[in-house]
Amino acid sequence: MKLTKSLGTYDVFSLCAGAMISSGIFILPAIAFAEAGSWAILSYFLAGLLMIPALFSQLELATALPKAGGTYFYIERILGSSSGMAAGFANWFSIALKSALALVGIGFFANIIFPELTEFQLKLISAAACIVFTLINIFSVESAGHSQGILVIILLTILAQFVLIGYRAVDIELIVLGGQTLDWKSVISVTGMVFISYGGLTKVASVAEEVKDPGKSLVKGSFLAFIIVQTLYVLIVAILCGILTPQEFISSHAPLSDSAAKIFSNNTVRLIQIILLSSAAIIAFITTANAGIMSSSRVPLAMSRDKMLPGFFEKLSSKGTPVISIVLTSLFILILIFAFDLKDLAKTASLFMLLLFILVNLSVIVIRSSNMTNYRPVFKAPLYPLLQIIGIGVYGALIFNMGIKPIITASIFILFSIIWYMIFVKKHMTRKSALVHMVEKLVNREIVTTMEDLENELLDILIDRDEVEEDRFSNIIRKSIVLDLSTPMDRDELFTLIASQVSKRWNIDKSVIDKKLHLREESAETLIYPGIALPHAIPHVIVEGENLFDIVLVRNKEGIRWNEKGVEVHTAFCLIGSKDERDFHLKALMSIAQILQSPGFIEDWEHAQTAEELRTVMLLAKRRYIGKN
Repeated sequence: MKLTKSLGTYDVFSLCAGAMISSGIFILPAIAFAEAGSWAILSYFLAGLLMIPALFSQLELATALPKAGGTYFYIERILGSSSGMAAGFANWFSIALKSALALVGIGFFANIIFPELTEFQLKLISAAACIVFTLINIFSVESAGHSQGILVIILLTILAQFVLIGYRAVDIELIVLGGQTLDWKSVISVTGMVFISYGGLTKVASVAEEVKDPGKSLVKGSFLAFIIVQTLYVLIVAILCGILTPQEFISSHAPLSDSAAKIFSNNTVRLIQIILLSSAAIIAFITTANAGIMSSSRVPLAMSRDKMLPGFFEKLSSKGTPVISIVLTSLFILILIFAFDLKDLAKTASLFMLLLFILVNLSVIVIRSSNMTNYRPVFKAPLYPLLQIIGIGVYGALIFNMGIKPIITASIFILFSIIWYMIFVKKHMTRKSALVHMVEKLVNREIVTTMEDLENELLDILIDRDEVEEDRFSNIIRKSIVLDLSTPMDRDELFTLIASQVSKRWNIDKSVIDKKLHLREESAETLIYPGIALPHAIPHVIVEGENLFDIVLVRNKEGIRWNEKGVEVHTAFCLIGSKDERDFHLKALMSIAQILQSPGFIEDWEHAQTAEELRTVMLLAKRRYIGKN
């Protein structure tokens, strides 16, 4: 059973924005100011810039491989099963940790409104929110996406009104006073600390399989969320620096609410703003947690599909949602809420996130270098491979600067992943990764590795992504003979070559096929579309037998001399079938005619690099569905 495609651009935007706006703006600014002063404004700006390599690389992979599991799926297929095993657990844990962090934040801000609550009672509030969003996600991903959208709009509206009102009260002297001397070590340290605030931006890739038209929706929704949230982050931190004195800022647990208390002189208005901004904080934590439950639960689903986790993780409800995966992920989040404090959750989540970003950037380098035929991202990261190399270096440096404890944690985690892989997973794995394909090509360019399983899987993903309906014509093209020729020849030579190839497949005398091809062409020339960039021909013959039909795809860039007039043909589709397939023969001719007139087909056909890429171009061309029989 397939996951339901129900999320559009606005849903993607809501999930991204909701996953970004949380502790980064409601809690961390005070901690950032304590270390870097007003230069914290620069730290937030730099943190956003450092997200660009991960964002661009993730979007490229997501638009090429929109599958449940997101980061895990890309890394497993590109870097191999062992790397995918580690990436799967890291992705699952990092999103779950960020969700737990957000849910703990709900209790943190509830304490401001209800100061008499105990720590355990506050955690119970966090747990209750987790259960509510678990039920929403089980009921329907569409409902989860829409509820996320409503909450995000409320949240952005509250923050926008704070910016529009707050900038008028900014005292530039306070910003200068809090600026101190520029200390790049402190600025970079704070940049690494607030970096986790942007991590949710890439998590929407985990639900890419459920996005309608992912090539457009993922890119537009993610970019829009990044621009809006990054702008809000920088503006709000600047406003806070210009309203609160250094002493007030450093000691504040809720800087936005404290700023509102200083901006408004009217007691009623002040109280309303404090409650409003505190409520916005709670909404922010809820949207982050909701997005986390939705996306993290798709990771064990994808791992289960690949037999890296038990099969019950991929069980879907009647609504098309991975119910077991959602429930177990939520139970894991509940354990984290009661077992860890805010600081530990933040550090651990940041560690796993940075590890994933390194692997994502490395994956883009490997998959592009492997030249896989069916790797066709709608969005391609610019400045390749410089952008990815910079990302790997920066994220590695941030991990190194986190100290020895996170490095030890990472080492233990990697060791656990290797043990799990060796004991439970390795025996099931036979698929070769894109990394293996690339290494083989580098070691010996004469080695021919078919990579058929991975190429076929990539092709299936493309067909699902572009919502191409498959019918009998598609199935025939998938198995058809493809001749990608590079030497000039005449029509007789082509017919002899086609006859030789078909005779091997059908066990028919090649001279019979060759003769029928010549007789058919002599009785009525099959040259069509001579005025197009590449002239085409569709020779076709009838052979003895029943339920026989095949199509031979031919491209010759050097040209085929087709007749005595000197016309050169560069593309030919040879149809061969038995008498009982006359009806389908006409349908196949209609499909080919539609393909030849499909926008972009000629250009894609001309620029295809391999025979398999020619097949892909045929399968992805727009045409009318003609039925399975």
